[in-house]
Amino acid sequence: MQGINNTKFENKTFFYRMKLALIFMFLLTTLLVIRIYNLQIVNHEYYLEEALGNQMHTLPITPSRGKIFDRHGNILATNKLAFRLTLTQEKTKNIIKTLQQLKQSGFINDNDIKIFNKNAKRYQKFHSIPIKYNLNETQVAKFLINNTFIGVDIEPYFHRIYPNQDSGVHVIGYVSRMTKKDKKNYDKKNYLGTLFVGKTGIEKQYEILLHGTNGLQQIERNVNGRVIDTKIIKPAISGENLYLSIDLDMQKKAETLLKGKRGSIVVIDIRNGEILTLVSTPIYNPNWFVNGISHTNYNQLQTSANIPQLNRAVQGLYPPGSTIKPMVALVGLEEGVITNKSSIFCPGYYKLPNVKRKFNDWKKIGHGHVNVKDSIAQSCDVFFYDLADKLGIDKLHDNLDLFNFGRKTSIDIPGESAGILPSKAWKKINKNEPWYRGESLITGIGQGFIAVTPLQLAVATAAIANKGLLFRPTLLKNTQVPGNIIIESKKKDHHIQIPIKNIQNWEDVIDGMKQAVYGPKGTARRLNNGLTYSLAGKTGTAQVFGLDAKEQYIAEKLDEKLRDHALFTGFAPIENPEIVIAIIVENAGNGSSKAAPIARQVFDVYFNKQLNNTFP
Repeated sequence: MQGINNTKFENKTFFYRMKLALIFMFLLTTLLVIRIYNLQIVNHEYYLEEALGNQMHTLPITPSRGKIFDRHGNILATNKLAFRLTLTQEKTKNIIKTLQQLKQSGFINDNDIKIFNKNAKRYQKFHSIPIKYNLNETQVAKFLINNTFIGVDIEPYFHRIYPNQDSGVHVIGYVSRMTKKDKKNYDKKNYLGTLFVGKTGIEKQYEILLHGTNGLQQIERNVNGRVIDTKIIKPAISGENLYLSIDLDMQKKAETLLKGKRGSIVVIDIRNGEILTLVSTPIYNPNWFVNGISHTNYNQLQTSANIPQLNRAVQGLYPPGSTIKPMVALVGLEEGVITNKSSIFCPGYYKLPNVKRKFNDWKKIGHGHVNVKDSIAQSCDVFFYDLADKLGIDKLHDNLDLFNFGRKTSIDIPGESAGILPSKAWKKINKNEPWYRGESLITGIGQGFIAVTPLQLAVATAAIANKGLLFRPTLLKNTQVPGNIIIESKKKDHHIQIPIKNIQNWEDVIDGMKQAVYGPKGTARRLNNGLTYSLAGKTGTAQVFGLDAKEQYIAEKLDEKLRDHALFTGFAPIENPEIVIAIIVENAGNGSSKAAPIARQVFDVYFNKQLNNTFP
């Protein structure tokens, strides 16, 4: 009982505890004041920005992609309003579960989920990530009526479309989803938010012009993450519209003429180098690629033996055959090895001294006595065997190089091949073998190692028509900033002049090409029936593989891929040339019967439009 009534002890204990409590409360209050001071005074600006960051987001505004037109204003590529399904990671509690529910509801499939998971790492948590593109109206309506997916929304966007379907695909190209590799090639800041970029053709060549400049918008969200205000900080600048030199009517006509065949047709305006037609067949639909190509269509392209994605006009390499003879004849005239009066007797074959092998002419009974004009008109191989032997490969190489063979033409489209213009040095480097005399002979008729693109043939033939003026071929004609006037595209280093020793030599070669169409023995004489314009041309038949002197070529007995290529080059009108054409039809056989008639129909389209004043 004594311990209980010890008031003095109890008071002492009480005051001791009160003292400790006050000290503890003082320390806590001091810490709290310091913390408040630190938050409100010292780091006020930092935490204010952090708070605003949770509320405000700055997002890119993707610019509208520029349109592509032909020379007459016909639309080749444009944009259409479409809708896509998106998911925002910070608003979705269980992303895996949500994706599976969307799949079960029929909105997406396994491939969509795979692509989403692949792309998700590239986005910030507050970004809306596309899951499915180009939703149809039924899908949009179904989603909006039954939307129970938190963080999943429908967003509008502009979808790239090619209204002419497969027509012009090798010129226009296509856009498709941006990859990691693509991101390295473009300005990261300007392409933030960009989902599609040009992959081939003009879409890739002029990607920067077509893309435009990103804008910026500020998004304000409430505590629930709902957008309550949007403010544009910097508006996006739309991409430029491009006007190509292509004539859509001629393009479609040429594609129709080559339908079911492998080949190429190139038509160039001789006066300025503008390309009017650039066809490669078979063709395919660029719309397949825009939102991701299906497995069926992808396998169809990849497994096709005809390689539809190969742009034969600028990438296909072919022996030029007899279409190179006008250039070889000109080399002989300019080098003084022959004159316009030189002639040779053609018995149907050619032999080198002390060599057993015969070099056969395409005409077994021979052409008899022929001069340079006759040899071009009748395509006499023996004349050119002899001429090539006299010239030698070095002179042939150096002079044919002036016509841009063996070099890229620098056309404004990606993927161009340089071709092959053989020489002694070329063979030593590539084959580690010496050059043989007989190889000069077959080079003179466009066979052997020489390989050219249809575009190179067109450019070289245009130089003949222009009497040495060699234009760089171009596809871009004009540009236009949306809302402004159309501006003519600037062309740098647009043409060069091939040195001329005697202008009469050029006239003689042109006359030989004229006689190919109008001469009684011309290989393209069938073309002159009912012509309303003057036409000079050269037929060609190029072997895919070599034959021994005693072997006979019988197309019907050969696999289709081993048959000769049919070629034709020509220009019109002869007096004041306007357009030039180069045609290659793979494994079609004779150039005079298979390629030349196609050229006539393409020329007719052009001159009929001229007659009706519909071709500026």
